[in-house]
Amino acid sequence: MQKIKSLKDRVEKYNKLYSQWEDLITLCELGIEEQDASLIPEAEEAFKAFKKDFEELKLETLLTGPYDKNNAILTLHAGAGGTEAQDWVQMLFRMYTRWAEKKGFKTRILDFLDGEEAGIKSVTFEVVGENAYGFLKSEKGVHRLVRISPFDASGRRHTSFASLDVMPELNDEIEININPDDLRVDTYRSSGAGGQHINKTESAVRITHIPTGIVVACQNERSQIQNRETAMKMLKAKLLELKEREQKEKIEDLKGVQMEIAWGSQIRSYVFCPYTLVKDHRTNYEEINVDSVMDGELDRFINAYLSSISNVKNQNGQS
Repeated sequence: MQKIKSLKDRVEKYNKLYSQWEDLITLCELGIEEQDASLIPEAEEAFKAFKKDFEELKLETLLTGPYDKNNAILTLHAGAGGTEAQDWVQMLFRMYTRWAEKKGFKTRILDFLDGEEAGIKSVTFEVVGENAYGFLKSEKGVHRLVRISPFDASGRRHTSFASLDVMPELNDEIEININPDDLRVDTYRSSGAGGQHINKTESAVRITHIPTGIVVACQNERSQIQNRETAMKMLKAKLLELKEREQKEKIEDLKGVQMEIAWGSQIRSYVFCPYTLVKDHRTNYEEINVDSVMDGELDRFINAYLSSISNVKNQNGQS
């Protein structure tokens, strides 16, 4: 039923887009026939709206992964650099929540660790909305910031790093077998941003999967049971991701592909000084308006990445 609803929604979006296009053509023909230049501003606005909806629908056609329609769970970690890196995590957290707001998605903090002086050491949050994971999976990796640090009295330029992990929220239909004996469960008092039980009870839960060393935590639900359930969902998503990554690495190893996994291998750079530029190193797509990007304007970067992945798949299919 969910798949049928999704297909119906896609057909409705296409029909709406086609209707927009017909209305735009009719408006242009009317203006030409009547020689009425006053219709130009209206036609320009209609075209702008059509182009925006067209790009959104085009983007959705690139989402073909098995979990692309799912909600997404994001985890941001500060890299080396202390306060500067923790402030960078807070900036990125705001950027992604602003992007979600513009998409009409909801966000919910699951785990939160404050910075020592400012910013955020780490934060895990959920983005709820159709295709959230499909869009945000392109953001996974290391993000690099170059700017004049507001925390440096000498006004020197600093480079900071933050890593972003993105997982799909798995539904109950997907079975991941986990041996309870492989788990270490710790409880502690919540210490994050918000929540009526913060610092009152040991409701926060941290689960360690001993064989892999994977650690997940949740502290923002109302009870320890709810926090545990959410943490287990996160663990299942991470174990599924690990299994798929291992399979991919085996295939690439057979092909002779050397994978580079390094903290310095950033996917995107955000330069505030001496010039302004945001550049994605995987697609070479770039924007000079850093402020708009930090305010959540990420769709062009996402579109460029998904298009590049689609092109690679097509080329591999043809070969």
